[in-house]
Amino acid sequence: MQSGDNTPLGRLVLGAPSDETTRHKPLTGERTLRILVVDDSEDDVMLLRHELVGHGIRFDYVRVDTDGGMREALSEDDWDIVICDHNMPGFDSLGALDVLKKSGKDIPFILYSGHICDEQAFMAMNQGVADYVPKGNIARLVPVIERELRGAATREAVRAADDKIKELAFYDSLCALPNHNLFCARVSEWLLETERRGRIARGALFYVDVDRFLRINASFGYETGNELLRQVAGRLNESVETRVVLARLGADDFGIFFEGVDDEAKAAAVGEWVLKAFDAPFHKDRLELYLTPSIGVSLLPKHGQEVYELLMNAETAMAVAKRHGGNGVRIYSREMNASSAERVALESALRHAVTRDELFLQYQPVVDSEAGRIVGVEALVRWQHPERGLIPPDRFIPIADESGLIVEIGAWVLAKACAQMRAWHDQGFSGLTIAVNVSAVQFGQPRLLEVVSRTLEASGLDPRCLMLEITEGVLMKDAETAVGMLRALKNMGVKIAVDDFGTGYSSLTYLKRFPIDVLKIDRSFVRDLVEDEDDAAIVRAIIALAKSLHLTTVAEGVETAEQASLLRIQAVERFQGYYFSRPLSDEKISEKLAKDRFLPAVTGA
Repeated sequence: MQSGDNTPLGRLVLGAPSDETTRHKPLTGERTLRILVVDDSEDDVMLLRHELVGHGIRFDYVRVDTDGGMREALSEDDWDIVICDHNMPGFDSLGALDVLKKSGKDIPFILYSGHICDEQAFMAMNQGVADYVPKGNIARLVPVIERELRGAATREAVRAADDKIKELAFYDSLCALPNHNLFCARVSEWLLETERRGRIARGALFYVDVDRFLRINASFGYETGNELLRQVAGRLNESVETRVVLARLGADDFGIFFEGVDDEAKAAAVGEWVLKAFDAPFHKDRLELYLTPSIGVSLLPKHGQEVYELLMNAETAMAVAKRHGGNGVRIYSREMNASSAERVALESALRHAVTRDELFLQYQPVVDSEAGRIVGVEALVRWQHPERGLIPPDRFIPIADESGLIVEIGAWVLAKACAQMRAWHDQGFSGLTIAVNVSAVQFGQPRLLEVVSRTLEASGLDPRCLMLEITEGVLMKDAETAVGMLRALKNMGVKIAVDDFGTGYSSLTYLKRFPIDVLKIDRSFVRDLVEDEDDAAIVRAIIALAKSLHLTTVAEGVETAEQASLLRIQAVERFQGYYFSRPLSDEKISEKLAKDRFLPAVTGA
């Protein structure tokens, strides 16, 4: 392979044209073209160079005249155009065109020869030559070059646009991963290829959902949420093998397809491996956050024969994992569908429950352990379904949490409860407090402060008579954020109770920092208090802890006189449970308040 003027291969840059050449308008402005010249005559090439320079064209060129030389030039550099003679010793234009086609590059190919008949030229153009120009006819060659460069630029722009369209259609711009469409397409292609080869397709589809991710966006903003999603995608991408299909399916959901994972034991092992990708903390600026996933798995061919069925079943299993607290792996089973269908139906009905006035409140009294009088009530939401009757809270509250409906329902409960307590105050029962439960989803939203403030203002209730109950587990999931939210609520004047205390893993350091007023001893310890010394010891420890922190204690689930007596001996200040009263309507509570018959030794169910 040779270059013009004996210059080393690949570089001959001509300077600015002389005054004589500037009478011609430059073809490419300041741009320097890259021309691959296929010709066995160095003299002809030098003449061509002179003529092109005379037309104001700046260019580098390399001359080749063999099959191997052309292949090497195409592989080592990028070219704007190929100008090729027809007949050379051991090589010709059709051979050169074949080399260009095999390279896969889209480069205009101009036949520039003085030894070819019109019939051969037309044949060459039918095979892919852009145009034929007789040697020496520079006046025709220059516009042909210009036209072909424009055509090549147009084709490149179209390819770039197509690539961009494909990127938008098949890739997730945030995480730079295949999206839902491409994930399904790749798995489907693999299934078809496996079937074509006469093999049985075996694999596992993993549906990965980041737990409680809405809280991240609500607490720290979408920029932080997006950065964390990129980090999750990066960890998963680093962990998977090249044969694995990984995609972001949407929001905080990812899909992973593993070939050859064909039984539940293998799938569970792979699931545990995916969980480990979340072990280390995630960082954004100075924040250190821990994320956990809920993972659902469907197996091929056991749980489906095509990708959409596998996805649907894996997502169903993921939802089960999430309902069981997240940070776990669940493998799909047929029984999940029946449960899932019922949940979908209940969720649909629950969306209309508030507007259709199907929800209502009951109130369970909280009594003073010494005087036996009501000092407050806890508001408990109930759902009277028009067809299914009374739906237990443990069936619809988890659905409300998972779907986000708990935010709307919680706001309704708070408004209704505060308005009722203000009505009791107006009836002369001043000093009573109303306790309202706050879910994890509600607590994770900054607008909780606005909802509480607006509700207090609308109802006219003294903030000191509102107690918000938050479970120990919710507070400890993100203790630093919880401290800030609790302080903001306390600044409004409301009281804070830690519900189900003893069932979580509270740090005493954080417990001292939490601005709380009440510890509610979980009913699981109260239930076997009389017979089980371990439970009795736990209750004594909680009471001692509360006293040291100057907190009030409330025992939940008190159902017998023996429990009440033992708790009274341990100096628990308040009782709540069926021994004193079941949850009642506001009318029944009003009657009990008026009669004032709540004595510790009397059951008033």
